[in-house]
Amino acid sequence: MAGHVGIPSVRGLDLHVERGELVALLGPNGAGKSTTLWTIAGALPIIGGDVRVLGRSIRGTSAHMVARRGVALVPEDRGLFFQLSVAENMRLHCHRASTVTVDQVLGYFPALENLQPRKSGLLSGGEQQMLAVACALLSDPQVLMIDEMSLGLAPIIVERLLPVVRQIADDRNMAVLLVEQHVQAALGVADRCYVLNHGELVMSGTPAAVLADGHLLEASYLGVHTDPVSSTDPTPATSGP
Repeated sequence: MAGHVGIPSVRGLDLHVERGELVALLGPNGAGKSTTLWTIAGALPIIGGDVRVLGRSIRGTSAHMVARRGVALVPEDRGLFFQLSVAENMRLHCHRASTVTVDQVLGYFPALENLQPRKSGLLSGGEQQMLAVACALLSDPQVLMIDEMSLGLAPIIVERLLPVVRQIADDRNMAVLLVEQHVQAALGVADRCYVLNHGELVMSGTPAAVLADGHLLEASYLGVHTDPVSSTDPTPATSGP
């Protein structure tokens, strides 16, 4: 269970993300998606159950220690220092032991190359989102979580960015957990997905399996209360708040 001030808003969620896998966490506003990410990142306390990263429990672990264990979160507000330049934001996330270089990150987001002297607050929404993901990668995570990548972006920008996230998961054998409102775009790059409604799991499985049950998916996004269901994925989930 996860929530705020001791009140659970996410209950009975059991999910897992493997290396090299991109998993989409879907559902309407208020379903508990961001709460789930913040709990995994250590920013919210675990109320019940456990969260395990690379086989180790993070229960009671501070957020900065969770980050040191290899978990990076790109928050909904992107978490950038808007008065600093693109280059300065990236330097803040580099550390000596990192296996990820600025050049490698710019390979994923070449548009940032010529923007390095510019203050991040002057970037477009799409450029800011690229920078936020780039900064997260420079922390050399093994688990990357992205909260609402499409927020404030035109659909065409989302369609360009999500395949890059897919490529990152593949190239770096990285576990990626993506919260996204553009359902079709998210399902187009995901290996598996979970759908939350009212803080409970109502659907899970492959994109094809979830899309096949279109009525339940639509009901979930309309906020209609549905009974929690077990995963349609044959592999049992192993961790979650």
